[in-house]
Amino acid sequence: MQASLPAETLLIEGPDAGAFAHAQFSSKVDDLAVGRWQFGAWLDAKGRVRALFHLARLEEQRYLLLLRGGDAATMVDELQRFVFRSRLRLTALPPRTLSTAPAQPSHAVTMRNDTIALGCDSHALLISTTQPADDAWRSPQLREGWPWLPAPALATLLPAALSLQRLGAVAVDKGCYPGQEIVARLHFRGGHKRHLHRGRTSQPVRVGETLRIDDREVGCVLDVVGGDGDFEFLLVLDDDVATALRAGTMPTFERPLTLTLQSSWPA
Repeated sequence: MQASLPAETLLIEGPDAGAFAHAQFSSKVDDLAVGRWQFGAWLDAKGRVRALFHLARLEEQRYLLLLRGGDAATMVDELQRFVFRSRLRLTALPPRTLSTAPAQPSHAVTMRNDTIALGCDSHALLISTTQPADDAWRSPQLREGWPWLPAPALATLLPAALSLQRLGAVAVDKGCYPGQEIVARLHFRGGHKRHLHRGRTSQPVRVGETLRIDDREVGCVLDVVGGDGDFEFLLVLDDDVATALRAGTMPTFERPLTLTLQSSWPA
């Protein structure tokens, strides 16, 4: 189980902030109202997910990104190359804490003093400079299939493997954005052979761990919660291995591991 995660956040501000975000990111930023958040992703030219995030519209010309993995300063540096003459400012904020608050409506954004709350239905996710961190939000989000991207998974997975269309993080009916052709091809033609699953095991598993069978990479662990012989995790897994597990056949992983799948999500 990984330690409490810091809030890696960045701001996009200015008259062209919305248009820039809509052109670069794979969600429908134009549809996002002030005081709301949505999932979003930034893809590379081959359609792989460079960053996954909550995108919150704080004001008319001010957007906050809470990264679900990765480094805000690095993302700002990479985005800066595409600003050209756009009237906007990109700012990586100092790391903040993530903590849990009582239920708030899904996708609502509230701000009070230094704290921003993202409503997640059964709970709220707090981004703060003063609140102590906690991990209570992690289990409900893992069970909903909300992935985090550990370092080994950055820029390696296609949106279909992370079920991002289900989350609204990618759209096939908006204008061009990096990786859009790959997203559309997978949506209309299918054929992707890796998908997102939730499972359990009694053996310790590590965030970012690669699962292998006969020197073939067949999966990647994205998030883990639990301990004391009961671990719950999200992972991306090859379809043939997932089919064997659901049929009750335990594959022979390179590292001895016994696991069960409890939920699976479509592309």
